[in-house]
Amino acid sequence: MDKVKLGFIGTGGMAGAHMRNLKDNFEDVEFCAMCDISEDRAKARAEEYGGNAYSDYREMYDKEDLNAVYICTPPFAHGEQERIACEQGIAMFIEKPIHSELEPAVIINDHVEQSGVITSVGYHWRYGGNAQNAKKMLEEQPQILGALGYWMGGMPGTPWWRVRAESGGQHVEQTTHIFDLARFLVGSDGKTVHGVANSGSMTHIENYDVDDISMVNIEFENGAVANIVSACALEGFGRVHLEVFTRGLVVTVGGPNNVNIKGETEPLSGEGGKDRDRVFIDAVKSGDDSEILSPYSDALQTLRIMLAASTSFETGKAVDL
Repeated sequence: MDKVKLGFIGTGGMAGAHMRNLKDNFEDVEFCAMCDISEDRAKARAEEYGGNAYSDYREMYDKEDLNAVYICTPPFAHGEQERIACEQGIAMFIEKPIHSELEPAVIINDHVEQSGVITSVGYHWRYGGNAQNAKKMLEEQPQILGALGYWMGGMPGTPWWRVRAESGGQHVEQTTHIFDLARFLVGSDGKTVHGVANSGSMTHIENYDVDDISMVNIEFENGAVANIVSACALEGFGRVHLEVFTRGLVVTVGGPNNVNIKGETEPLSGEGGKDRDRVFIDAVKSGDDSEILSPYSDALQTLRIMLAASTSFETGKAVDL
């Protein structure tokens, strides 16, 4: 395979970031199809990057001979496009989170496993040099005790983001990077989840029904614990990072990106990271997905934790996974 024939479903901001990277840095891809519910946006992307424009992904799948598809839709809009890709043997790069609900994601995962298609989910923090170096340091420790994570700041302007049924809420759509990074660095899946949330300060925002702030406690299967905070109602304040604790070592990924070794702080190296698009395209070409750090089945475990938190917000009870 000299060039990977690509299609895009969803051609907005996140898709645009992938397109720019692929166009500027890859000689082994061909843009064949751009699909978006906005026909004008699909046409604009096709004019800029190449390929045919579609407003119906079913028509795109019927007419195009694709090797891979980037699915960059809002969380609620996943499902049928993944199923068809599996039926046609088309590799998928899926932007996070993989869904706003658990049952449809489980069904998609069944299709993925039955078809054997290559998948990669856009948890790009895993590929960064900071996270890679943190992972190496933590793997040398006898025990990881726990983690504290944050995604705190203001509210994104995208209308669907503030609608719980469409985004899942901030902890599902945005703080998902921190939940996933915690799983990656702690090296374990979740066991029990308990969360609390508060709202009421954003009543002036139209069609807003997500939480203003939430706090989620996680017990991992390896015994480590974590607390992850989401807040989208803050003005003039931001905090986005994950701290992981061992007896003599504290590693912070994001924010200051540093390492505290028994009281002495030094920078956490960002060298040695990988390009998530390069890893995906190489996997499609070779058929070897061993370098992909977040296949669909793994991303499903992150979704389980976040949606367990959603249940806990409603019931006030801990949820066993």
